[in-house]
Amino acid sequence: MIKDQKKDWALVLSGGGARGLAHIGVLKAFEEAGYPKPSFVAGNSMGAIVGGFYACGMTPAEMEHFVVEQFKITDYLDSFAFRINRAVGRVMRTGQALANIASRTGIDSGQRALELLEKLTKGKHFHETDITFRCNAVDLFSGREVVFSSGSIARAIRASMSIPGVFQPLMENGMCLVDGVLLDNIPVAIARKEGCKRVIAVNVNTFSPMGPGSLKTGPQIIYRSIECAILARDMQQAEQADVTLNIKVDAHLFSFYKQKKLIELGERVVNEKKDELNRFFGCSDE
Repeated sequence: MIKDQKKDWALVLSGGGARGLAHIGVLKAFEEAGYPKPSFVAGNSMGAIVGGFYACGMTPAEMEHFVVEQFKITDYLDSFAFRINRAVGRVMRTGQALANIASRTGIDSGQRALELLEKLTKGKHFHETDITFRCNAVDLFSGREVVFSSGSIARAIRASMSIPGVFQPLMENGMCLVDGVLLDNIPVAIARKEGCKRVIAVNVNTFSPMGPGSLKTGPQIIYRSIECAILARDMQQAEQADVTLNIKVDAHLFSFYKQKKLIELGERVVNEKKDELNRFFGCSDE
């Protein structure tokens, strides 16, 4: 049984590429445990995608069905440089990728991804969501974090997921917007600034050393470099939450073919942390 006063809480979801699919498993396990839905959701990059879909009314089961049964990432990338298969080292055709990055602001324009986001968020704007939602990006012109609270959910997510060098930045209102990971990958601070007193954060980027041969593509190098640069800050951000679920994920940025395992991993971590979560939600045996 969950006490009524424990229902008001915020959920913060980190970025992490394909690793962020574990967020779906977390939401699924929360639902199965009977925990109340959050009243506020904030996310960055992949966390913004999952959090945005959830805030727009998409259930964990619907998200799982989509990513397992329907989603094929190559259908939503417009660059021929991407050739994603079970060997992550062959994510890109090197020649085309180098040509794109030399002549454009990113390997992929992100247009097909934006169209998918518009479809799955049903074209909703921030004031139309079932749950209050926020996501962040970074404006390369000013060097400042941008927190989205109005306008198109899909366009805000598109900005938040724009990994530098991989997706072209979203040019919006005089800003050059890229992935929020550069300044705040676990945006607990957004929830706190909005007055949320009780926060659960989910971090899918627990840092682990890599062995030789682990980094085989440009995007992997870029993202690993970002991870190294933000390691200490991520730990500080996670500590601002009341409860942090640190999910150790054995997957690369584009390991979307591991969708089932990643979702199951999110579920498993919630079950392992049941005692701490029950205390957070004020569960009792009554």
